[in-house]
Amino acid sequence: SASERVFFFRPVQSDPFFSIGNKIFPSGFLYCLMTPEQNAIMTVADLMALAARTAPKGKGIDTLEIRVLAKKDCKKLAARLEKMGTEQSIGFFLRDAKNIAAADACVIVGSKGDVVAGINCGGCGFATCADFEKARKKAKKGVTPFTGPNCVIRMADLGIAVGSAVKTAQINNADNRVLYS
Repeated sequence: SASERVFFFRPVQSDPFFSIGNKIFPSGFLYCLMTPEQNAIMTVADLMALAARTAPKGKGIDTLEIRVLAKKDCKKLAARLEKMGTEQSIGFFLRDAKNIAAADACVIVGSKGDVVAGINCGGCGFATCADFEKARKKAKKGVTPFTGPNCVIRMADLGIAVGSAVKTAQINNADNRVLYS
């Protein structure tokens, strides 16, 4: 029943006012009936995204893409992952799809690995960032789940960000898994 639930609000773009039943709410907030646990999970997911975003980055340049998915969007992601797993015969994608479908939220953290750090470190396997960029342009898309090469500095940024996010989940006693898929 509604008395056992809490209102959860998240900033969104909306009309100046909206109503639920006979109650009118100001713009900027979308009110949803959620259980306390669902509210907490979404709060922790948002904090995980914040931890990833504010984690240290190579040369101070942020190339991360971060999204927080609620339960209904987790199911859409799971369906896509299951399709990829079937099409590409990647068994653990199928396992991960089931786990994501059962999740209350999902924090997705990715990096724009094609953005070079510009330090010619050679960590990507190329002598210079210019050589890396030439190889990147020749990379075949669609052959594997991910394209490369990737800048090793950006991949390190991704690892640090994911570590910060899972630390935040752990501090808040939220069960979590890091998935390659």
